[in-house]
Amino acid sequence: MASQQPRWLRDDRHGYLRILGSIRDFADSFANSSPARLALMIFSAVILVFTALLSLPMAASDGRVTPLHDALFTAVSAVCVTGLTVVSTATHWSFFGQFVIILGIFIGGLGTLTLASLLALIVSRRLGVRGKLLAQAALNNASRLGEIGTLLRIVITTSVIIEIVLAVVLVPRFLILGEPWWLALWHGIFYSISAFNNAGFTPHTDGLVPYETDLWILTPLMVGVFLGSLGFPVIMVLVQVRHHFRKWSLHAKLTVTVSLLLLVVGSFAWALLEWENMNTIGELDGADKTIHAIFASVMMRSGGFNLVDQTSMNTTTMLLTDAMMFAGGGSASTAGGIKVTTIAVMFLAIVAEARGDSEVRAWGRSIPQGAMRVAISVIFMGATLVLVGCGLLLAMTDEPLDKVVFEVISAFATCGLSTNLSAELPPQGKYVLSALMFTGRMGTITLASALALRQRSTLYRYPDERPIIG
Repeated sequence: MASQQPRWLRDDRHGYLRILGSIRDFADSFANSSPARLALMIFSAVILVFTALLSLPMAASDGRVTPLHDALFTAVSAVCVTGLTVVSTATHWSFFGQFVIILGIFIGGLGTLTLASLLALIVSRRLGVRGKLLAQAALNNASRLGEIGTLLRIVITTSVIIEIVLAVVLVPRFLILGEPWWLALWHGIFYSISAFNNAGFTPHTDGLVPYETDLWILTPLMVGVFLGSLGFPVIMVLVQVRHHFRKWSLHAKLTVTVSLLLLVVGSFAWALLEWENMNTIGELDGADKTIHAIFASVMMRSGGFNLVDQTSMNTTTMLLTDAMMFAGGGSASTAGGIKVTTIAVMFLAIVAEARGDSEVRAWGRSIPQGAMRVAISVIFMGATLVLVGCGLLLAMTDEPLDKVVFEVISAFATCGLSTNLSAELPPQGKYVLSALMFTGRMGTITLASALALRQRSTLYRYPDERPIIG
């Protein structure tokens, strides 16, 4: 009984509880005042932990310590679900190292989903009116999902179920192809997590090239990448409302519509540009060329898996891939880039301006001016980061511009497609790409949330004066 315990023990317990209460109050206050900063701190801490794990001798297949720049690069690439590599995932890392990588991808994918969708709900029980409104907007008015514990459980459960389904489909195929059951199970799990989280890591030495016409393997990967690129808010709408398009939120409509449009346009454009290229798909028959084109269109927006050598593509195809990678996937998803809703909002604004409309409308809804300002800021920030990254790498190396731009955009957009420049860079170049992957994953989320939180109303208005534009 508590009354029978010594007084010093009760005092120690009360002091311990007071310390825990003070820590909790500080965390709540910090998260409430700056949830974006808290998200950055959490992601930074996770990356440091995984860097330390990958630096252990047992993480490398040869039992040696992996250099810090390689361990850090791999940790950032995994946690930020990018897929760029500086060492072979299949040969350099031991089973423990590969397990650390896939665990980093899983945690990084969940972190991205939760931080993007639930950023303002980190301390929802103590959030003010402004924070609650932001949280409701972040979840596309899905506030009825309840407290943060319930929301996190739904996010984790949805992700795990999708990944299990993908693994169940893939494992039998690897068994049929002659792999031992334990290796087939590991490869199925690895690819399912890597695909849904749009990571692009492969545990095979030759990647997916040996399976370039195997639809049993390619189809689940494409489905997983596409679902992951839609984002948790859209997946929840699809689960709740299913095919009733009229009941979808505006965010879901814009995300799915633009994603499908980019998928179709990207497939046709990639096929047109590479159809006769003998270094990529020129020697394949029409059906296999079509498979390659669709697969490339799905992957070059964020998936990171590839069936052809990126350096063998035409220069125009590389430019197309640059544009698709920069566009990325859906908001609050495992995909990177500036997000398809950003592109949709800017396109609708241009159409409205061309028509002379005073409001930007879509599917019976008006898009507020604040959303367009955030979209412009995200695009400008993304372009600036790419420009700075390219400048730094060009100053460090003698590589051609197209190759540098491709690698920088892939890092910023957390896509993972590579011309193998990452592995050839000096240590300082790898640090630059690591910083780009981190800012590309967290930067747009932080900027969007910070701008949304900083919106304020004023009691006065200056006279209008239109500058000359264009």
